[in-house]
Amino acid sequence: MPHLVMLYSGNLDAVLDMPRLCRDAADAMLAVRDEHGAQVFPTGGTRVLAYPAPHFALADGGPAGRAAGAGKTGLSGADPGEYGFLYANLRMARGRSSATQQRAGAAVLAALRAHLDPVMATRHIGLTVQVDEGQEVFGAKHSTLHPLFRKD
Repeated sequence: MPHLVMLYSGNLDAVLDMPRLCRDAADAMLAVRDEHGAQVFPTGGTRVLAYPAPHFALADGGPAGRAAGAGKTGLSGADPGEYGFLYANLRMARGRSSATQQRAGAAVLAALRAHLDPVMATRHIGLTVQVDEGQEVFGAKHSTLHPLFRKD
């Protein structure tokens, strides 16, 4: 942990570079520091996963967006009439301060917006970022990644 798991409408694959978005989100997570300047998330444990939803239904399906017109909704150009969404859930281990949680959420949001804002200028997309503390009922870890980053 931490894991950033993203679920998004499959129609965004045509307008976003999802591998680059994932890498930028991971880099943003790795850059988060706590109140003492320490890296919050372990490099070897940081995961970003993105899953397209090939089947989805959003709001009214597009008529309201098309009827509003680009000028009334703040969009530039013609609205293609399809909505999109990206839901990002950042799960981190318990015990981090509220300020650190806020910094982590803001960092992920900024990384995602860097990719989504240009697309949101031409179409209607909902973006949600949620940060949760993991409360494990069962937890097991097995990794050959962590030793790569230990400074022993």
